[in-house]
This record gives sequence, structure tokens and C-alpha cells, in this order.
Amino acid sequence: LTSFSWGPTLMPLLQCLIAQFQVIYFFFSPQNLDDDTISGSNWITENNVQHSLSQTAKTTRKPYCGYKQQTLSKREQAEEESLLAAIQWPNPPDSKIAFLQSTDPSHSDFVIVKPSGFFKVGDQLEVLVRLKDFQGKPKEYGGDYLQARIHSPLLKAGATGRIVDCHNGLYKAFFTLLWPGEVKVSVSLVHPSEAIQVLLRLREERPDRVYFKSSFKSGRYSETTECNVCLPGDLPVCNFTDLYTGEPWFCYKPRKLSCASRISHAKGGYQKGLLTQEESLFFQSDVNIKRPIVSSGPDSVIVKPKAFTDSSIIDRAEDPTVSPSGYYYEDEWRSRTHWIHHFNNSDDITKCLQGKVIHLFGDSTIRQWFEYLTAFVPDLVEFNLGSPKNVGPFMSVDLKHNILLKFRCHGPPIRFSTVFSSELRYIANELNGIVGGRNTVIAITIWSHFSTFPVEVYIRRLRNIRRSIIQLLDRSPKTLIVIRTANVQELGPEVSLFNSDWYSFQLDSVMRKMFSGIAVHFVDAWEMSLAHYLPHNLHPKEIIVKNQIDAFLSYVCPLQI
Repeated sequence: LTSFSWGPTLMPLLQCLIAQFQVIYFFFSPQNLDDDTISGSNWITENNVQHSLSQTAKTTRKPYCGYKQQTLSKREQAEEESLLAAIQWPNPPDSKIAFLQSTDPSHSDFVIVKPSGFFKVGDQLEVLVRLKDFQGKPKEYGGDYLQARIHSPLLKAGATGRIVDCHNGLYKAFFTLLWPGEVKVSVSLVHPSEAIQVLLRLREERPDRVYFKSSFKSGRYSETTECNVCLPGDLPVCNFTDLYTGEPWFCYKPRKLSCASRISHAKGGYQKGLLTQEESLFFQSDVNIKRPIVSSGPDSVIVKPKAFTDSSIIDRAEDPTVSPSGYYYEDEWRSRTHWIHHFNNSDDITKCLQGKVIHLFGDSTIRQWFEYLTAFVPDLVEFNLGSPKNVGPFMSVDLKHNILLKFRCHGPPIRFSTVFSSELRYIANELNGIVGGRNTVIAITIWSHFSTFPVEVYIRRLRNIRRSIIQLLDRSPKTLIVIRTANVQELGPEVSLFNSDWYSFQLDSVMRKMFSGIAVHFVDAWEMSLAHYLPHNLHPKEIIVKNQIDAFLSYVCPLQI
């Protein structure tokens, strides 16, 4: 339950006391809450689903915005402030920049610093990126979101670069040269700085732009209402805040049914009309979303091999902030933070996983791991739990080798099709129910479904998960825990408003900071998807998933060097 902090007047105290009483009243007297009456209609019939927000869109009051009602310790408050400061993004000098003055990738260019210099494996390559607007004038401020990589197509090699914003329209990209041969440089504008400001506004002001719904049923009668972390207006709500983690979740109360009659959760849809006409110009697929920036000179360098006496091991100390964390060579990921064994034979995977229980928690991007392993390992057979397709939970079993593989999606917010209410589980709670031990393996990913919410919502979720991980490792230190990072994806005008790579990049940065320094391992899906030659995809293609699995299993069964 949330607790209050003293304010300068009695009114904040009274509001906190009222909020606490509402939560307690729901938890311990649900039958009284069920008797509430409503003014106006907020319910939705199953056969005619409509978004009920239209009835309350004119009000800006959000009395049930759970992430704002948490009380933090001094340490938690300091951490949150530090995390938010670390991802703070530069603002344009004017809040309203005309489209013609925004960044135009076709007028912009990059140059390789010392392109004719002598380079060998392990050296740093510096690239200067010069951004201009649609009138061809140099930009004089920063805040654009760029992505950069080096690659050698014939070698199927690639690695990401580190971008530094000079805050004057110039950017520097730094690359570590990790293989010999001709190495090309590619730079892309993901979003101009003017679009980033729109994304920032949407994240803070419109956390409802993806909406959810729950079905309530009793006998033959059913109702469907809207749900979210924040629900605007003064209509009565069902409070589904989790008792153990305090994770907030609310649904508008059905008109006739009780809150206890909820049977399912589902994605409702996406809000339309979020942008002004001028703002929409900053989100055009063939103009300024993930568009290449070309070089004004040579776009490649020749890299000489490193002397054999210089060890090929560059850095083996695992750190989620190492950049780049690895690179592709001949389509195989080579980590700079740990040795990777490539499991090309299903027997090798079986031998690695024998006698183990593997828990996969998260979204559809880690469900891909479950699907890959179940399809690739012949003796690993899926046990039909009767779960909805693509939703889960799922389970595969190899009785001969005593392997149990399980997948479960994380708790709301989650944009899946229908999830039974009984299967809505928070990762932190699931971790608290695991005994752990040397034969227990846990992999977690959680990011994509939080991109439409203020970052505080995500920080809270990670804080709960981290606490449960620390407790699990304290009671069972031999438990192996792996975090799969976010990944890049294909973007268009609409997807950018909900799942932009910039949103994912910010959340991923927060996750890496929050989990650094504790005994977990990382599979860098971000760099694995950005460094590869295949088009970006929310659900990376099999070759990328295979490399993720190789990195994961290399933690489970580390090579003895």
C-alpha cells in the first residue's frame, strides 16, 4: 500500500489519506465497491467494443494514475532522479520549429576523420556527422537521434558505433575496428530533434495512447471496460493494484457486474489524431524516419590484421555499458564480454540443458527463444496447456534428458490479444515463487510494452524485479539469471508514436544502469539487431535469434578456457 509524505498544507495529506483509504477499501471490502453506481456510461459491450476515453477526453484530471502515488525511500528517490537525469535529452532552442528548419537527412552528410590513415584491428575510427535542414542550412543545435554501424558485407561482419552529440548540429560517431579488411560506415537519422520533442510530449501527456480492455462476465451477461495505469475522469474504477508489488492497474467499473467478475485482459487499440498537422511532417517514412545519411567523401577504410602476439581478446570483463559489446563475423556474434560457443547442433543444446529448468519471462521477443528451442531440439516437445496462441503460458518438456522449458508473459501493461486474468502474473511475484539452484535458469526481458508510459512506470517495474532477483540470488546463489535487452525495429509514422527506437533506447539505458553491479548476465539484443545486415524488425529473424540463443546458452554452459 502506498504511504504519504508530509506536505506544507493539510490538503495533500487529506488527498493521500483518501487515496490510501480507497486502496484499503477495495482490497478488504470488494463487495462494497461492487455496489458503486456510475454517472454516465463507461461500459462497452463485447459485440460493440468502443474506446470509452472519448467520453472523458475533455478532462485533464487523472485521479487514478498509479505511478504517481508511490512513496520512495531516499535511496530510491535519488536513484530515480539519477536515472532520469542520465537519459535527459537536449531541447531545441524553440519549442516550435518549422518543418523546413528541421533536420533533413538528404542534405546532411558525414566524413571519416583521416580516411586514408593506417588502421589496424583494435583501433578507433572517428566519423563527423554534419546535419542540415531542408533549406540546406547547417543545424545549430542537437537532440537528433542517430544510429551508426560499421560493416563488411562480404564477411557478414558488423558492429555498432557510439554517437556523441556536440549540441551544435555536429555529431561524432566512434567505432572500434574489430576485424580486418574493407570496413564501411553507415549512419542513419532515426528521428530529427524536432520529432523527439513530440515523442517526449506524448510520453508525458498521453500515456493513454495505447489503451487496454478487460472483459467481465457472469453467466451469459458480459461487459468490457477500458483499463490502464492511468484512467482519466471521475468514473468509478476497479482497482487491480498488485498486493505484493504495488504495481498499479485500473479498469473502469462495469455498469452491472462486480470487479471480481473480470475474466480477461487484452490490448484495446491505439489512439488516433495525436499530432498536429505540423507535427505530422516530422514523421514521414521516406523523408525523416530511419533515413540514411551519405558520406561526402570515402565511406570505408582498410583495416590491417592485428599482430598475433596482441591477444584477440579485447575485453572480457562483463559490463552492460561496454560499447560495442560484440560484433558479427561470418554471421556469428562474437562477444567482447564473454566467450560464446555456437550451438549449431541440437545435441549440444540438449547436453547443455540436461537436468535444467529454464524459465523465460517477458514479451514476444523472448517468446521467440521458446519457439526457437522447441523447434530446433527434437526431444524438446511442447506440452499443450490450452493457452491462447502467441500469448501463453507455454511449456516444453524433454523427459529423456529431464529438461523443462517454460514461457510466461509479464504482467500489465502488455499489448497481447486475450490473456486470461488468472494468467496475469508479475515477474517479481513469479521470481519469489522459484526455489532456484544450480539447475535453475531464468531469462527476462521487459521493455516494449512500456514505451508509451512515463519512464517512472518502467523504473518502478524494474525496481520490483531487481528486488526479487536479489532475494532469489541471496537464497540460491547458484541460480543463473540472464537479461535480454531491447532491440531495434522497423519504424513508420504510426509505429514511431508508440514504439519508436528512441523510446526503446531510453528504456534500455535505464535497464542497463539498474541491473549493473548485480549477479546477472546480459544478452545484448540491441547491438545484435542494430549491427546485423538484415532489416530491422521487432521480432528479429531466425539467424539473429540463433545468435541470441548462443549467447544465452554460453552463460548456461560456459566454455572452459
